[in-house]
Amino acid sequence: MGPTRKRDLLAGTALVAVVGYVVVAGLYRFFPPLTIWTGISLLAVAGVEAGWAFYVRSKIGAGEVGFGDGRLHPLAAARSVMVAKASAWVGALVLGWWLAVVVYLLPRRDVMRVAAEDTAGAVVAGVSALALVVAALWLQHCCKSPQDSPDDQDGVRE
Repeated sequence: MGPTRKRDLLAGTALVAVVGYVVVAGLYRFFPPLTIWTGISLLAVAGVEAGWAFYVRSKIGAGEVGFGDGRLHPLAAARSVMVAKASAWVGALVLGWWLAVVVYLLPRRDVMRVAAEDTAGAVVAGVSALALVVAALWLQHCCKSPQDSPDDQDGVRE
């Protein structure tokens, strides 16, 4: 299993943004109100992941991976990578959705009162989704062992 590629995340974000725009254009009138609190849960998850990334980085950097007291178990590092990969994808796809919503709302702010009210919530949700992607990629980066070479991206040595 190799690291999550940023171009794959970007492609997923773009695909969801395009499909999401079509969905939003057709169904926006049925949406509930978008408040500032709409996307804050993603920001909370991003904060937890960033904190865990700093903890993992301090343990791996100090050479404390292995069994015993005060050490990071190797399976904990492997599970952290899995959480990071999943979170990066969730964040990227949700970011695509919120980008579609924001792109739909911005030109309609002057015409539709509800669009002006929903814009702030959609922007906060999009920023929170972006924060989740960044935190997940940071956690994935922090889980690399110190002896990993930069050219050993896919886990296969040449």
